[in-house]
Amino acid sequence: MVSVSALLPVEAIRLGAEAEDWRGAVRLAGELLVETGSSTDAYTGEMIRSVVDNGPYIVLAPGFAFAHARPSPAVLRTGMSWVRLARPVEFGHATNDPVDLVVALAARDASQHTEAMASLARLLADPETERALRNAPTPQALRALLAGQAPPGPARDRAASGGRTVHKILTVCGNGLGTSLFLKNTLEQVLERWGWGRYVTVEATDTISAKGKAAEAVAILTSREIARTLGDVGIPVKVVDDFTSTAEADRVLRDTYDV
Repeated sequence: MVSVSALLPVEAIRLGAEAEDWRGAVRLAGELLVETGSSTDAYTGEMIRSVVDNGPYIVLAPGFAFAHARPSPAVLRTGMSWVRLARPVEFGHATNDPVDLVVALAARDASQHTEAMASLARLLADPETERALRNAPTPQALRALLAGQAPPGPARDRAASGGRTVHKILTVCGNGLGTSLFLKNTLEQVLERWGWGRYVTVEATDTISAKGKAAEAVAILTSREIARTLGDVGIPVKVVDDFTSTAEADRVLRDTYDV
């Protein structure tokens, strides 16, 4: 299993950083990826263009942005960076601004980081751990928290459903690699708690693929910005503001299934 700490060296963590705006914050995170050999400067530009093209959908939770772009030749190896800002900046998100934590990911391909993203999502979903990470005094202390407190992953989709009908829910982001995986993991935690893991599968995908896969699903869960991009796809499109909140995921699932 690939852990967050394995992808995040101490040298890729910067605490108390200064940025004038959201572009500056993403640029700082991109510079750390370059310095630690994960990407080139071109990838930093791709992360910024992703926000320009798709809106602030990378702001997954209050104060937290997950910067990333599609795998490209600008990614040299899979890695992450972590920037905690001294002063929060505005990304233009309706509910989750301002942002003081920017985590960036450079991934060689979609399969190399799924487990790490699920691990990070679980860590940030736990209020006590999230507070500890935000208050870590040094990069070394923060990385120790990531290495020592990552819980085991939630149960994944079962190969067999015992003959029962299995529903599919799509979580959607601009490229299907980052924010949608956060939301997928949060939904899976709620479904497992309900005991519905064998009845409902969750698939993370991108906006283009989601339109083609909509006929297979009962609902799409995504950000407000991506919901506007998708438009009418023939199934309910539910907006989630905080991708790491199991409470919000629980509420949206209850609304989806009228529970």
